[in-house]
Amino acid sequence: MAGKAEGGESSRSQISPSSSPPHPPLLPVRVRARGSDPLLIVCGCFRLVTAAVSLLCVAVNVLSAVRSFKNGNDIFDGIFRCYAIILALFVAVAETEWRFILKFWMVLEYWVGRGMLQIFVAVMTRAFPDLSGKRKDLVLLQQIASYILLACGLTYVISGFLCIGILKRARERKKITREQVANDLEELERRREELESLLGAENP
Repeated sequence: MAGKAEGGESSRSQISPSSSPPHPPLLPVRVRARGSDPLLIVCGCFRLVTAAVSLLCVAVNVLSAVRSFKNGNDIFDGIFRCYAIILALFVAVAETEWRFILKFWMVLEYWVGRGMLQIFVAVMTRAFPDLSGKRKDLVLLQQIASYILLACGLTYVISGFLCIGILKRARERKKITREQVANDLEELERRREELESLLGAENP
């Protein structure tokens, strides 16, 4: 029995650290690509349409203001159109969701407030139409731009009451967090490959 124990101890002592099996190589970290969020895509397309319609309102109001100041018979309509131009430009800029604008106008971050502003600009664009009938093309453009922007504003207001805006912001924060995690994993993978190359160079 003692001989067997001594033989077992001697066999264990003959096992050197160098003969231990190597650690299996770490599998590379793979970041699973996710598709784009359909809600964010729809909201982006709707913002693009709203910005385009607001720029159309800008063009229509510019033409109306030039006509009013050129004729000289309706100065107040020209001044009114200038205010409509400024607000329509503000609507177009708000649709870009520029953080600098939303920082000072927090109400535009909420869809109800944004929709109310668009409805107001639509009403301003439609107000004081040319009743003489001399510029039917301009009146038609006013109607098209104002009614489309009115529809966009109503859509914003209804979606805001349904909390779609809150859901959109939550999805955006989730997307940003996922992108940050993916970038961190890619950075860790790059560093791991660098360390493996250094270890391979030291132990050929």
